[in-house]
Amino acid sequence: MKPLDCALTLILPQSLEEEVVDHLLRHPEWASGFTITQVEGKGVGVRLHGAREEVRGRARRVQLQTVMNIADARALVAHLREGLANPQIAYWITPVLEFGRFA
Repeated sequence: MKPLDCALTLILPQSLEEEVVDHLLRHPEWASGFTITQVEGKGVGVRLHGAREEVRGRARRVQLQTVMNIADARALVAHLREGLANPQIAYWITPVLEFGRFA
C-alpha cells in the first residue's frame, strides 16, 4: 500500500462540485475517499456572483480534502488541470505526518 503522506485541498465554485466529484469517483486509484465542506472565500482571483456575494465581499465555494500519496496528488492535480482548466479552482498540497483510524 502506498503511504498516505499528504493532504490535497481543492477550493472550487459550487457549480463545479459535481464535475470534480465525478473525476474523483472515476479515479479511486488516486483518491479513495474525500470530504466536502461548504466554505466562503475572498481573494485576488475570486469572482463574486450575484448581489449577495457582492454585498458580503466573498464567494461561496466548495472545499474538497483528501489524504493521499504525494505522487498520486500531483497526478490528480495534473489530470484536473487538463480537464477543468479554470482559474477559479485553487489547490494546495500539505504534508501529513500520520493518518489512521480508531478501529
